[in-house]
Amino acid sequence: MTLKIALLPGDGVGPEVLAQAVKCLEAVEETFNQRFIFKEAPVGAIAIDKKGTPLPDATLKLCKEADAVLFGAIGDPKYDNDPDAKVRPEQGLLQLRKELGLFANIRPIISHPTLLDKSPLKKKVINGTDFVIYRELTGGIYFGEKKLNEEGTKASDLCEYTEAEISRIAHLAFKAAKGRKKKLTLVDKANVLESSRLWRKVVKRIGESYPEVTLDFLFVDNAAMQIILDPKQFDVILTENMFGDIISDEGSVIGGSIGLLASASIGEENALFEPIHGSYPQAKGKNIANPIASILSAAMLLEHFGMAEEAWAIKKAVDKSLKKGIVTPDLRENSQYGTSQVGDFIAHNIVDIEDDTLMNDENIDLGKSTII
Repeated sequence: MTLKIALLPGDGVGPEVLAQAVKCLEAVEETFNQRFIFKEAPVGAIAIDKKGTPLPDATLKLCKEADAVLFGAIGDPKYDNDPDAKVRPEQGLLQLRKELGLFANIRPIISHPTLLDKSPLKKKVINGTDFVIYRELTGGIYFGEKKLNEEGTKASDLCEYTEAEISRIAHLAFKAAKGRKKKLTLVDKANVLESSRLWRKVVKRIGESYPEVTLDFLFVDNAAMQIILDPKQFDVILTENMFGDIISDEGSVIGGSIGLLASASIGEENALFEPIHGSYPQAKGKNIANPIASILSAAMLLEHFGMAEEAWAIKKAVDKSLKKGIVTPDLRENSQYGTSQVGDFIAHNIVDIEDDTLMNDENIDLGKSTII
């Protein structure tokens, strides 16, 4: 298979972690005889500095023509600390999601056995956690009408949803649950919000078409608490844009680091894959940012295009790096390994599953394999 992949490194540590994901995809090319064509373009603060806009026309054109987009990170303190800024880096990502029709964000939350002690939560609580969040991505309060009076003393943001917007992501979530543990939880605020009551009405009706899936409901405040108290109770969580943004970041404490969480943003024709962490400007250029979320985003890209074996090879290599302690300082305080070293190790350990037992383990560990 040949895939055209648009690379959008973005800001902060985005270019550093994205480079490691590309290394791993290049290893997949060599090992599994696939072909990836990479083209890079600016987005976010760096695009504002260069082009005056967070999403230049050329960048959008590249993304629309590509089979998939691999994204780094977006954001810069000089805009975060300026409440009067008219143009912000994040506007580029929101516009990109809208232009590409990326209505469903998929975020897996998994506890890694070797990292249970890195989470602030008790091991017995998080051990065995494995759920996925389906977050609606192009509607709701983030995209609703925004108003500010002339005096700057009164503001409003409109949260608006249509039945069609809810229906299309609900079907994806039910199908995912059907192939997992057959449980779907809708997270809303139906006791207060009219938009949430519409969500509940539409999802209940769609649920009748998936009788094998158990459907339950949680208000978002209770859901936030339950994710901490008993995360193993969840299988697939379905929710709207803002609630999903909040609870998926909350889920990062289960894995021990937000640097482990990958995501996919899916539309009818386009797909974008990115780590959920921010641009982490404090770490820019220091070779300390965790690249695993970006690398696992590349694995999700492969899964999206039916390359299950290739994706599994990346995941196995990531597991090996975690087990052997070849990780960045966020996971191991005195780690001698940086962003690029972790990326190198994982890329060198991507091997054909059928041939895995034939490889010399010591040579692979030391990055001496000739497979890439």
